[in-house]
Amino acid sequence: MTAKTVLIVDDEAPIREMIAVALEMADYRVLEAANAQSAHSMIVDNQPDLLLLDWMMPGTSGIELARRLKREEATRELPIIMLTAKSEEDNKIQGLEAGADDYITKPFSPRELVARLKAVLRRTTPKGVEEPVEVDGLLLDPVSHRVSADGKALEMGPTEYRLLQFFMTHQERAYTRSQLLDQVWGGNVYVEERTVDVHIRRLRKALGDAHQHLVQTVRGTGYRFSNKG
Repeated sequence: MTAKTVLIVDDEAPIREMIAVALEMADYRVLEAANAQSAHSMIVDNQPDLLLLDWMMPGTSGIELARRLKREEATRELPIIMLTAKSEEDNKIQGLEAGADDYITKPFSPRELVARLKAVLRRTTPKGVEEPVEVDGLLLDPVSHRVSADGKALEMGPTEYRLLQFFMTHQERAYTRSQLLDQVWGGNVYVEERTVDVHIRRLRKALGDAHQHLVQTVRGTGYRFSNKG
């Protein structure tokens, strides 16, 4: 199996070095960038499998780079873990809203970082059904990783895609947030349950007016995918 490539973007060289050593010991290929500008060109040239992105950097911040990457078609699917010294709830949610798949608060242990990284990479290469699934004109094709509504392609991030794939292959059943975390996030204990709500909101937005009603909130439980009212 080819080693996965991780790009570390942090303006502090000692932090990059600490992370690089931990990742290389875990058999990852490591690239480093000190700022958002050089990171962007490295992403285009090297197409890493995952981005470890510092929140606070001089010039373009990590959050701005994350937003930019999620806007561009070529980099939209790139998984991102934000590195942040900010532990406040709002900033975590803001990071997830910008398109990050996870966040980790400094200081962190290299072991915790590697565990999170494995979980995110596992989530972005899911074992799934090979057959296309269709509900009321909403079509998910697991082979091409495309979703369309009435023949028109829909844009969504990798986590929303996995969430939709799980829902469409497990219809008419209510799932709690912790069940969804286990099924879609691969049992990653570090992700908070509120993260599920953020991604559900993004999924509904991606589905648009015609299909967002399929993702139903079940009061006191969690969520269900159903085309019955």
